[in-house]
Amino acid sequence: MLKIKKAFSSLQNKKIKLVQKIISRESKPRLYINMTTKGPSCKQVIVSMSIDNTKNFVKDSSIHIVNINRSLKNIKLDIMANFIHVDNKGIVISTNKVVSLLDLQSIKKYVKNAHCIEAEHTEFPRLSQSKSYLNIIGILYLAKQSNSYISPDNIEKILKSNHIFNNIVLASKLRVIKMSPKSNMAIVWINIWDTQSGTKAKSLISRRFNIGSFIATICDINMNPGVPQCKNCWK
Repeated sequence: MLKIKKAFSSLQNKKIKLVQKIISRESKPRLYINMTTKGPSCKQVIVSMSIDNTKNFVKDSSIHIVNINRSLKNIKLDIMANFIHVDNKGIVISTNKVVSLLDLQSIKKYVKNAHCIEAEHTEFPRLSQSKSYLNIIGILYLAKQSNSYISPDNIEKILKSNHIFNNIVLASKLRVIKMSPKSNMAIVWINIWDTQSGTKAKSLISRRFNIGSFIATICDINMNPGVPQCKNCWK
């Protein structure tokens, strides 16, 4: 208080006390809540396209919104497109509700037939997706018969031929490591494109399948909290 009085000699005592309260309040430690950055919303349809296509399409955004909503209404869908904005890979159509596959088909049909863009430079509409992380255990690292290490390419071929991996898309190349220096068992790390709620990963966890004569098991792994990565716009 004496320091405030010395610095601001013209201030009245009441005002000096008020300044002191403000300083005291601001100097107290605050409780901050850690929050992860919000990723791509499920209420978005992402359309990757060339820069020229993007410029041509957004020039008439208001018209496109009206036409998209008309096409959605014609098939008696209750979802509505709110607005269109530019993304670093194309455009994003924001909607009032989470987009279903039927909604997506209607929007896809409209974009495909839009006369202002060149179809060959446009990837048709997709929903935002995130990565899910899994691993596979129960596989030999070194095959005794052939004396060769199991490779990511071999595992990928096996996964593609197995029905439980239908509609599963890898987000990166598989990684194969030894379970321990003295063990001959392998761990396969796989990253897949998934919904933001992890629906595809949940359908795979604890599933078992054959790799040769061995029974492999799919396991969940701990994820570090972070920003959901979208394969459409955050490449």
